[in-house]
Amino acid sequence: MAAWWIVPLVLIVLIGSVVQLLHFHKERESHFSIDRFYSLMLVYIIVMIGFGLIYFSLASEGRIILEDAMLQQESVVDRLAHAIYFSGVTLMTVGYGDITPIGIGRVFALMEALIGCVLPAAYFAPLIYRKE
Repeated sequence: MAAWWIVPLVLIVLIGSVVQLLHFHKERESHFSIDRFYSLMLVYIIVMIGFGLIYFSLASEGRIILEDAMLQQESVVDRLAHAIYFSGVTLMTVGYGDITPIGIGRVFALMEALIGCVLPAAYFAPLIYRKE
């Protein structure tokens, strides 16, 4: 039951981070800066850990979200690390194929993959399409 209040909380933090990144870009000049790079990396880390916590929370509730019930078999620390690993692979690539989401895990993996594709575009668009 605890997973259902954690999921909306994590999603609110994730949405707030992405909105803050996009708002930060509107206030700054349209050129590359180390501040923008750090803000993008920070948002990626927040999204990765946030979705990892969602996967971990759902698995802790007994929901099987990964093939072979990989998040139900090991110690708590190993399961959390495995959930964050899956989250990072999903966010930054199209996946290695060593872990396959099932059930509700597919929905969250699709949302995370979409965020992983849209974040760089949102980051680089102001740099490419600069208003003169």
